[in-house]
Amino acid sequence: MGYAYDQIYLYDAMTNLGEFTEYAHYACDADLDRTFMCFFISGYADRFQVGDPQVVSGMSGTELYQAVMDKCGKGREPYPPALIKYDTDVYYWIGYILAYAQWLGGQSFKSIIDVVKTDDLMQMYPALHTVSEDRAAEEILELEKKRSVYSRLQSYRKRLGYTQAALAEKSGVNLRTLQQYEVGDKDISKAAAGSVISLARALHVEPEALI
Repeated sequence: MGYAYDQIYLYDAMTNLGEFTEYAHYACDADLDRTFMCFFISGYADRFQVGDPQVVSGMSGTELYQAVMDKCGKGREPYPPALIKYDTDVYYWIGYILAYAQWLGGQSFKSIIDVVKTDDLMQMYPALHTVSEDRAAEEILELEKKRSVYSRLQSYRKRLGYTQAALAEKSGVNLRTLQQYEVGDKDISKAAAGSVISLARALHVEPEALI
């Protein structure tokens, strides 16, 4: 793993994105998956994930949310005032731990949020919000990695117009096993080399693309 930016900005990033998601939910009654989509579209996610001081430290999470919505043409006048809360919950933790996971793994926010949705994070919260940030972030990144493999395999198959049964026949990989790879019940990176090579040939990609 390679850190996304200098650790000096990490705490500000975590608390600001925590405030961002908390404000989106409680003050603006916003759907968080849609909020993150605006985060990507606005260009602020790109700046945030490389540690742009103006974004991670130069504005509050509330100001970041408002800037994102304005940039996406979804602004409102007036915005609700900033929240005054003395405790945090799952909606703050979602932003807080996503900022840490993105920093730790060094990939884009979009690559994580495309496959790990806010409903997933809410389900992870009871078990992970009391453990270390490292452990929580590593579990999120492991889920992202696992689902990304599933997403790629399915994407390659659909690009060629194959059904699962057709791909199983062309590759010689058992249909049930293929289905398990696609939903993440089995880890394709632990499959026999012959199976990975056969799938790659049938999909016209390099084996490395599947693992």
